[in-house]
Amino acid sequence: MTTLPSETVGDAYTESTAWELLGDLADLGDRMPGHEGEAAGASLVADAFEDAGLDEVSTTPFPIPGWWRGEASLTVDRGGRSATFGGSHELVELPGTPSGTVTGSVVDMGHGLPEDFEGVDLSGCIAMASSLTPDDYDRWVHRSEKYDYAAESGAEGFLFYNHIEGALPPTGDVGHTNGPGPIPAVGLSKELGDRLVRHCDDAEADRGVEATLSVEARNEPATSANVEAVVGPDTDEEVLYTAHVDAHDVGVGANDNGFGSALVVGVGRALASIEDELETRVRLLVFGAEETGLYGSYYWSHTHDLDRVKCVVNMDGAGYSRDLEIYPHGAPEIGEAFAEVSDEFGVPIAVEDGLRPHSDHWPFAQRGVAAAQGRSTAEDSGRGWGHTHGDTLDKLDVRDLRDLTVLSAAGVAKLAEADREVAGRDPESVKEETIAEGHDVGMKATDSWPWGDDRPWPWADELQ
Repeated sequence: MTTLPSETVGDAYTESTAWELLGDLADLGDRMPGHEGEAAGASLVADAFEDAGLDEVSTTPFPIPGWWRGEASLTVDRGGRSATFGGSHELVELPGTPSGTVTGSVVDMGHGLPEDFEGVDLSGCIAMASSLTPDDYDRWVHRSEKYDYAAESGAEGFLFYNHIEGALPPTGDVGHTNGPGPIPAVGLSKELGDRLVRHCDDAEADRGVEATLSVEARNEPATSANVEAVVGPDTDEEVLYTAHVDAHDVGVGANDNGFGSALVVGVGRALASIEDELETRVRLLVFGAEETGLYGSYYWSHTHDLDRVKCVVNMDGAGYSRDLEIYPHGAPEIGEAFAEVSDEFGVPIAVEDGLRPHSDHWPFAQRGVAAAQGRSTAEDSGRGWGHTHGDTLDKLDVRDLRDLTVLSAAGVAKLAEADREVAGRDPESVKEETIAEGHDVGMKATDSWPWGDDRPWPWADELQ
């Protein structure tokens, strides 16, 4: 049973390389996929891998559909008065939106659940939906799903408002695999969303609310990159520990996912200190272009032999606290390894059931590779400051990074034990579980259903 020596644990609690990298990534500002900041972030990670003493450091570029924001505004006409909202604290464009100016009645679709759109004709209207999925709903409904339901119902535009007060307008991709989405779309702050909800309620009393949504954006080809390195012996199998370096351009992406990238570097450094004890090679891998369609992980998983991947632990959403959660996605051996770490260090690590098909572990999991997501607990429902201007370094804690580095390194070292088998899954069983949990509804609505498609992977036409 592999345990981390006290020297490695102590170094993780006193060494500052990973935290300094996180600060450098945050200082880049815009790390949108395909933008200069993302490339600069990938270079910083590669340098950090070199400084950590890892082997075979490499950067692999790949093409993506790029997106750049322009100006956006929403003008609301009500009772003979008009008000225009265009401040960054009020609204932001959603990546993948096309340009356009549309005018119509604002219709509040509530939570934007599939049933909310059933039989609803939104022709000539601007649909609005909350970022919240009710806790008692059987699955999380993704932003892009709500957007596509609105478009399919005939809406001319889409407003996506935050459900967390003071957390600013949320961003997030709504683009399609072959280019931008069909209708202009923006994210709104909770405060502006609540104001429009009130106006919509008043409209039911014939007071009326009309609005004009104006969006300027640029959609054209771009390039992202994956960065990787290895530590340990040259074995037939590899354990992958991953995150993504890109972030949305409205903020600095400190938590999502600069924190994850820093974790990968910190774990790589810890494992390098016990390299002679590792029994299986560990690959430290930071993907590009996660935020706009998991392009980096799809590209890597379809350009490498997955038979060599023993398992994947992907870190995304880990900066909320030091309380680690692991979602093994039907690979109990991953959960067991982290349960042992929990016992050894005397700290809680939650091992959770269910699928989370919206991060870089998913291209592996859907093809039967044992793949887990690691994250940390958050007090509130949703992303909090994530995907907003407020995702900044000051909200993170170096002590959380240190704790999670130690726990992650200990778990990965256990997964690298030669006699610890980690079984993959039949992709058909993953498909059945995806359907059983209701995720197929949203995936089919957003053209991201990975089964029964002649393409070797989603977005293949654009990546070749």
